Amino acid sequence: MRHNKPTILITGKDGQVGWELRRTVAALGNVVALDRHQIDLSRPEMAADVVRRLKPSVIINAAAHTAVDKAESEEALAYQINAASPAAMAEEARKLGALFVHYSTDYVFNGRASEPYTEGAAVAPVSAYGRSKEAGEALVRQTGARHLILRTAWVYGTRGKNFMLTMLRLAKERDRLRVVGDQVGSPTWSRLIAETTAALVVKTLDEPVADTLNLTSGGQTSWHGFASAIIESGARHGLCPLIPVDPIASSEYPTPAHRPAYSVLCPDKLRNQYRLEMPHWTDTLELALADLAQR
Repeated sequence: MRHNKPTILITGKDGQVGWELRRTVAALGNVVALDRHQIDLSRPEMAADVVRRLKPSVIINAAAHTAVDKAESEEALAYQINAASPAAMAEEARKLGALFVHYSTDYVFNGRASEPYTEGAAVAPVSAYGRSKEAGEALVRQTGARHLILRTAWVYGTRGKNFMLTMLRLAKERDRLRVVGDQVGSPTWSRLIAETTAALVVKTLDEPVADTLNLTSGGQTSWHGFASAIIESGARHGLCPLIPVDPIASSEYPTPAHRPAYSVLCPDKLRNQYRLEMPHWTDTLELALADLAQR
């Protein structure tokens, strides 16, 4: 039983998940939250040095190269940030006996499935971003550190840059929106990710854990379905006007990176193994928009 408060290191403190984590894990220990200037993940040796210096009991790596299209022309940089540095930190975590929590993505899959991906499904990334994240998973596992790899998807929040805030902004600028309707996933609120992470840390703090878990909301929708729900609920909360949202094909909105057409992750393992139930995406979207409206 621990009597001293553990030191919890959070990277990417100003990102969507990192910002929420600073609140959700505050009661669990002494939180040291760092931004990209304080721990530069493009330099794995610096990342390792910070861990050596701070000697945390828990490391939650919420920093990442998440610009999916940019990663196509910056694959080496994406690899350093998403794979080499997480591996360097996990290796230091192994030496310290610390728990290393690392976020991954639905983009480790090719998107050709027709039913939700379980944690054991074969990975086959189709983009530079996906390849860098899949490499990060593999390298973290190889260190032998106590670890949790949490795969999430379609992350949005009430701050930063994300799909929800973009739709609310565009609804004020345009008469109607056109949104891709043939890509399917599970929109997941950054606060849900942070709260679930905190619960998992409590459950595994002193355990010999080495696990990969899908951490997404329940249910599934298309980007068009997500946008429609944002506009409808956003209008009710006075955050935007109610305007039409038209579905379009991915081919009408070409991007440098190829995106999985179907990237729904099955979160059953969280419920069955850790007794954590993931709410439906529509419920958390409503909470997020209500929170935004209050502010």
